[in-house]
Amino acid sequence: MARVKAKHPPAFGIPDKDIPEMTGRDFRQARPFLEVFPEFTEAVKRMRGRPRAEHPKVQVTLRLDPEVVNAFKEDGRGWQGRINETLVRAVKRKRAK
Repeated sequence: MARVKAKHPPAFGIPDKDIPEMTGRDFRQARPFLEVFPEFTEAVKRMRGRPRAEHPKVQVTLRLDPEVVNAFKEDGRGWQGRINETLVRAVKRKRAK
């Protein structure tokens, strides 16, 4: 039995009768979304992602002994946060002296 090749849409997309092809004039008249809808753009920016932390954490590279890492990993997910909590407590104890 012969295989029938699937038809692929053209590389530029599927033509749509309701949306005419843009002309050079259309492209020259186009303006950035931010310029046309500044208030909407700001609203969208505020909605994206979770709110920024007041005191964001700083990413660092830190070398620890394998036994330290393994001990924290044994308790499951969140091991990096637990290391951070342990270091925060140590800093507070040091400042309290």
